[in-house]
Amino acid sequence: MYRVFRSEWYEKKLEKLDKSEQERIIKFEQSLKIEPYNGRPLGYKFFREKKFDGKRVIFLVYEEHQSVFLITITNKKAQQHEIDLIKSNLEVYKEELEKRIKEL
Repeated sequence: MYRVFRSEWYEKKLEKLDKSEQERIIKFEQSLKIEPYNGRPLGYKFFREKKFDGKRVIFLVYEEHQSVFLITITNKKAQQHEIDLIKSNLEVYKEELEKRIKEL
């Protein structure tokens, strides 16, 4: 079973959603523990998105850590910008995740 972690940016975006959207996304987060490759790949097997009513949850899957790192929630308009930003900072996200795992 995989562990699921949230970035601070993801947490902030999640808080801004209405209650029903939050519940739906939290349910999806739980499903990632069993099916970490749920969603559509974004150029790499480990870099994925899942659509929810016009919003997209963007996340990274780390097999070596048996973990999923939820990066952001975006809309179609900002999607490409967010994807490019994440791709250019993959190493930063990996280090952040490893730091969180060590804290456990």
